[in-house]
Amino acid sequence: MRFVGVLIAAAIIAGLGWLTFRDGGWLNQVTEERVEAALVANGVPVDMARCMSGNLVDQLSINQLRKLERLQAEEGEVIVPLSVEAAIKRMQRVDDPEAVRVLALTATRCGVGSLLERLN
Repeated sequence: MRFVGVLIAAAIIAGLGWLTFRDGGWLNQVTEERVEAALVANGVPVDMARCMSGNLVDQLSINQLRKLERLQAEEGEVIVPLSVEAAIKRMQRVDDPEAVRVLALTATRCGVGSLLERLN
């Protein structure tokens, strides 16, 4: 009887782990919602943030997503950089070329996709 109880507990733990960590699982959904909220808070339009958040969560680690938080405006900076130099300065703060590359490609894809939708 004890063995059956252990098997049931192991099955429940495995099931909860699968629901949490699978693609589209609870952890992924929470992370995607947080990334979308952070993008919107930093001036990205809602539709574009929704598009970008899924791609960023799929392609970057949690650590890389945290590094992207360094793009946020610091004291004395405007939310959205007004010059190329200010944008580059923020990207250098990230100190993760792969994360910046994924962010730039994702923003480009989502922006072009949004533009094409509006043209149709």
